Amino acid sequence: MIRTPHSPLEVAAVTHPGMAGRQNEDRFAVSSYRVSETDATPSVFAIVSDGIGGRRAGEVAAEMAVETISHMVAQSDLRHPLAVLDHAIQITSDAIASKAVDDTQRLGMGTTCACAWVIGSQLFIASVGDSRVYLLRNGSLMQLTVDHTWVQEAVDKGILDPVDVRNHPNAHVIRRYLGSSKTPQADTRLRLAKDESDTQARSHQGLRLLPGDLLLLCTDGLSDVVEDADIEPAVRGRDLKSAAQALVDLACARQGNDNITVVLMLVPWQVVPKKKSTFWRWALLGLALLTLLALVIALATWAAFNFILPPSATLTPLP
Repeated sequence: MIRTPHSPLEVAAVTHPGMAGRQNEDRFAVSSYRVSETDATPSVFAIVSDGIGGRRAGEVAAEMAVETISHMVAQSDLRHPLAVLDHAIQITSDAIASKAVDDTQRLGMGTTCACAWVIGSQLFIASVGDSRVYLLRNGSLMQLTVDHTWVQEAVDKGILDPVDVRNHPNAHVIRRYLGSSKTPQADTRLRLAKDESDTQARSHQGLRLLPGDLLLLCTDGLSDVVEDADIEPAVRGRDLKSAAQALVDLACARQGNDNITVVLMLVPWQVVPKKKSTFWRWALLGLALLTLLALVIALATWAAFNFILPPSATLTPLP
């Protein structure tokens, strides 16, 4: 793909270390492309990663995830986006695990990732860990990704009530991440309803985005302290940059100690020209027809006098 300087989507991002003095192990990237020199189809790829492992190892893993996955997406074609994302995530995970083995100070490092890839007007997502992708449409917020955590698995199996998740001691136990000894598979469910099956969720890939749709990618520094119900009111009526900052400020105000990263992507509203009224359309059509009729009559009259009727007699005087 060809990198382009301008994205067809409006984009804003803010990252914050959270607690004062804390090392920021979050990373993010947004890249805009077109398919080729001859195909101007736009392609926008966004990724957020939340490093784990401590001792500056987490930020190394997150940086590797952002750079490697973004690069592999940029070098790919658009025919099989989900396969591209899954392959990129697996290759990156193995690279992180290998680097951790080579450097004992980084042993155990890993990272989450949440990816959103918009090709034309179609959305494809993939995730590993508990970083999330949301869609805000017509004032309604939907969490498209599923967390890979102990508490989420307990909720899915009916062992734990959703209201007990936030304060549970295992709330931050991640069950799937990049850099683990077992290569993780990318989660390609795109969930539009909580009660739908995994097969139904995957069938939504390629979701057509509409003007006014807002995509939110974030790390758990936001979702841990800001309820889903508070996200829409926080961004309502704000421009994109202010909306991203408002979400980070809200997380900080609620004593969020973790790193906070927010990426917003807005599908701009299309300007549709006003349609002329029916009366004026018919009036212009009638005027055009009258003008054409007058022209036909004029041409017919000219032809009759010059080609059809005989010329008048001319008297020639005798010598």
